Amino acid sequence: MQSKRLAKNKIEQSTQVYLDISEIKNDAVILKDGSLRAVIMASSINFALKSEDEQKALVGSYVSFLNYLNFPVQIVVQSRQLDISKYLKNLDEAERDLTNDLLKKQLSNYKSYISEMIELGNIMTKRFFIVIPYSPIEDKKRSFFARLGSVFTPAQVIKLNQTKFEKYLGELNQRVNHVSMNITSMGITTVQLDTQGLIELYYNVYNPTVSAKQRLTDIDKLRTESSAM
Repeated sequence: MQSKRLAKNKIEQSTQVYLDISEIKNDAVILKDGSLRAVIMASSINFALKSEDEQKALVGSYVSFLNYLNFPVQIVVQSRQLDISKYLKNLDEAERDLTNDLLKKQLSNYKSYISEMIELGNIMTKRFFIVIPYSPIEDKKRSFFARLGSVFTPAQVIKLNQTKFEKYLGELNQRVNHVSMNITSMGITTVQLDTQGLIELYYNVYNPTVSAKQRLTDIDKLRTESSAM
């Protein structure tokens, strides 16, 4: 009987307690340890098409960028199968508006060709992200085994009041501006993910199969509906 109760408790316990994320707001991710994260999405550069001098200049700029950093950053490359659902939806709308039967048939054949090419070719798309952290306290006194143990146990949630949050957010935004400025000087376009973008990013990361079929509702729409109730 006791084993059944333990098994039931394990099933009812949500896996969310093992995630580091406590909340996402004001274009920042708040972790359970009280630290913050911002995420910048960056464009890519076709390094192979650059001349030798341009390649050396890019490498030099990147080395300088890393040397002047006084805080850690994480560079993430995300590979996903190319999603053309929106493109196909636009083609469907265009096909309905056509009155010429020949053009309709050609557009229908084109849609079939594109869908088959994506499916058979398994074409992937890559997105590049820079994760920028801010932690008010660097816990250097914890032993290696204490830090290792925290990996296998649920994180303790540290609540931030609004004053501390705004202070930490200001420090984080300064780091974001520093990184964006240096990355932009290398010819890379950057954009900081807002709250909606962060929610969608982590939703897609933790639910790769579900996210392909079930899209998230815009948070502004959710706020409107909740306020109306």
